[in-house]
Amino acid sequence: MTALQPVRGTRDLIGEDFRRHQAVTDAARRVSALYGFEEWATPIFEDTRVFSRGLGDSSDVVMKEMYSFEDRGGESVTLRPEMTAGVCRAMVSNGLTQTNLPRKVFYAGPMFRYERPQKGRYRQFHQIGIEVLGAAEALADAEVIACGWHIQQELGIDDGTVLEINTLGDAESRAAYRAALVAYFSAHRDALSHDSQVRLEKNPMRILDSKDEGDRVIVAGAPVIGGHLTEAAAGFYAAVRRHLDRFGVPYRENPRIVRGLDYYSHTAFEFVTDRLGAQGTVMAGGRYNGLVEEMGGPATPSVGWAAGIERLSMLLPVAPAAPRPVAVIPVGDAAEGAALDLLQALRRAGVVAEIAYRGNLKRRMERANRIGARAAVILGDEEIVAGVAQLRDLDAGTQEKVPLAEVPGRLG
Repeated sequence: MTALQPVRGTRDLIGEDFRRHQAVTDAARRVSALYGFEEWATPIFEDTRVFSRGLGDSSDVVMKEMYSFEDRGGESVTLRPEMTAGVCRAMVSNGLTQTNLPRKVFYAGPMFRYERPQKGRYRQFHQIGIEVLGAAEALADAEVIACGWHIQQELGIDDGTVLEINTLGDAESRAAYRAALVAYFSAHRDALSHDSQVRLEKNPMRILDSKDEGDRVIVAGAPVIGGHLTEAAAGFYAAVRRHLDRFGVPYRENPRIVRGLDYYSHTAFEFVTDRLGAQGTVMAGGRYNGLVEEMGGPATPSVGWAAGIERLSMLLPVAPAAPRPVAVIPVGDAAEGAALDLLQALRRAGVVAEIAYRGNLKRRMERANRIGARAAVILGDEEIVAGVAQLRDLDAGTQEKVPLAEVPGRLG
């Protein structure tokens, strides 16, 4: 019988893979809390309209990649392809749009997109992210970026990434820029890919994000937004850069950055790396000022980013080591009860401790070596009578008698 395998585009997280994944999540959770972010968890699947309304009909995610299906009640539901829309929906659904603004939200969890699996990208993948909901100030944009940079510093990967920033301007700037793009791309319509021809009618800025090689040649000559910014939009962008300088976050400007979702405005940014081949973006986001409204809430200026845990974990310089346990080894049936008492005392003291379920002293010691134990605590009849344990350092090869009550403190 053929052994079953994980579905294409998914994978198991075991051993070192899981420890890398957990290290990224733990660091992000710890650092984001320092910035005042509260963790939220939203459902893994949502009403399809959460994403079709929130992501925009011209988005590749909506056009090609969503896992959508009808449930038994005939409702269209979608496995979440990203979490920003779900967070905004949760804010509206839970009546949080009018009080205690801004809301600062951190999240972590699995996402789902039907796309070609490749290095660092899976059909079930995992993201961390933060959102500041209800803040219109440029300082919020800069703080969000600074938090992402801080997380990368905490992980020790900041020397391998570069922050690229751009502005998408305000509504007036975007309208002027859109007209310029329509004029430019219309002159090259026949040479554009089919997808970009569709985007030309719906959202021409999305053409700038095309991965089609033929489109990229045309995009290289397209106008940039800088010449179309209003005074207010230019001032906002200058304030973001000024705050980033104050936070000590290095960056370079890239006028070709456009976020892949339709609701972005003003700041757009990406942390990129050359250490992962073609898949160079590890953290990306920007300002979105209309998404909460799309979910039925009031106008709520917001900004945030998301990052792929798989890609960040691949950049970790060293895989986190598994904790080395202490092996508790009873010698003889009579010693088992005392060994179990000591086992729990060690665990309550914060010491990772294991006991083999069967075997003589030799076999239990062999298991201790297999699991990489740093020490063995040996208890026999003589030790119990004397109120001591034999404490063996498995690295140094030394052994000494230690009073039972002192064992947890010695190993903690």
